[in-house]
Amino acid sequence: MLFNSFEFFLFLPLVFGLYWFVFQHKLRAQNLLILLASYFFYGWWSWAFTGLLLLSTLLDYAYGFGVAAANRRKAKIFLWLSIINNLGILGVFKYYNFFAVQFQQGFELLGIHSNPTLLNIALPIGISFYTFHGMSYVFDIYRAQQKPVRNIVDYAVFVSFFPLLVAGPIERASHLLPQVQKVRSFRYAQALDGLRLILWGLFKKVVIADGIAQLIDPVFTHYTDYNSATLILAAIGFSFQIYGDFSGYSDIALGTAKLFGFELLSNFRFPYFARDIAEFWRRWHISLSSWFKDYLYIPLGGSKNGQNKAIRNTFIIFLVSGFWHGASWNFILWGFLHACAFLPLLLTNRNRKYSQEIVASDARFPSGKELLLMLGTFTFVTFAWIFFRADTLQNAFGFIDGLFSNWGESTTLKPNYILFLILILLLIDWYLRRDERSLKVPANRLLRYAIYLSLTFAILFHMDGEQSFIYFQF
Repeated sequence: MLFNSFEFFLFLPLVFGLYWFVFQHKLRAQNLLILLASYFFYGWWSWAFTGLLLLSTLLDYAYGFGVAAANRRKAKIFLWLSIINNLGILGVFKYYNFFAVQFQQGFELLGIHSNPTLLNIALPIGISFYTFHGMSYVFDIYRAQQKPVRNIVDYAVFVSFFPLLVAGPIERASHLLPQVQKVRSFRYAQALDGLRLILWGLFKKVVIADGIAQLIDPVFTHYTDYNSATLILAAIGFSFQIYGDFSGYSDIALGTAKLFGFELLSNFRFPYFARDIAEFWRRWHISLSSWFKDYLYIPLGGSKNGQNKAIRNTFIIFLVSGFWHGASWNFILWGFLHACAFLPLLLTNRNRKYSQEIVASDARFPSGKELLLMLGTFTFVTFAWIFFRADTLQNAFGFIDGLFSNWGESTTLKPNYILFLILILLLIDWYLRRDERSLKVPANRLLRYAIYLSLTFAILFHMDGEQSFIYFQF
């Protein structure tokens, strides 16, 4: 079920009504309702894969007790069983075909011909997210940061909570489980904040991201038909398309969770205002970046065991992050480019320079230096997005070649409309940049409701079918 679908607009009020008006102050009933609603939400896409979600949930629920054993050798065995099971599930459904083809090509170079059997099944939606939920739970128990949950419904809600089930944010057990286990009371201000986030998220997805996609998708598909200026505009457009699409999803997820009394982790903090690539990654897909930092980078030694190991660990985390996004050399190269951009900051010990405050936090406008730094970071990120967007490495390099070599005539594109959508997003983000979790609205009631109505009408006007979210494929 998509957040931008007619079915969801029926599903959400129904679950909300049952949750607060029928089962209010009945914690077990509320959690069971959330669990059933989450499986229904997931099953709307494919009931066949709800079994895989259930299997993943049951395995990590059971492993949690084994990992909590006082005998550390026994605990480590169960930890590795969880890792093998979770990565095995991901490996089969997400990476099997990729490795099968790579081995086939490698053997052919040696003169050995093979015909591997490939899996002809769809990638289970959200598999990369809910497997990481389960792994973080088991890791935290092993580290004694979390106790095993005995109520399986509570644990299953943590894994499959429908607002975050298919595209995050990737929650931590220590953050979400306590909210699952305590009685929740309806708070009007929290629910109102949630509705605002849902409205803003839908606007970013339906109006901005989908509006840009309609114009630039043909450019990426037939890039040889367009000149360099058009390709540059399309690349910039995709930067804002993927931001509007994914941050829009995250806003809707956070807003929906607020309606049920939950506070999820932030996933975006205005990443295109970042002044270097390190700050970008502290502001883009925050839950994934922090997951890799806590469960991969730090266990590998982080940056505390010498410069060489710090460099090694940096490349590992970025390459794994790229591979997490998809079984393709495009994503691996995308991760490699970001590692290369991060490396000078690491070597000069400037990777934490912008870790505390947002740009122009005490001013209305950025300084000239800040503006140049933001433009430089955005230019690099936009260039790297080409590998993320292209279907193959060949298409990515062909697109890049066209950026610099084809200044002839172009087919028609609507640059003014793309730039208009981008400007709207940038202006509103700049206004909100000090707090991503609360949308500041004018105190004047008439103006406030005029904004709500304008956003609503814009969403309804631009809604053309159910356009899937980009991160559903990961």
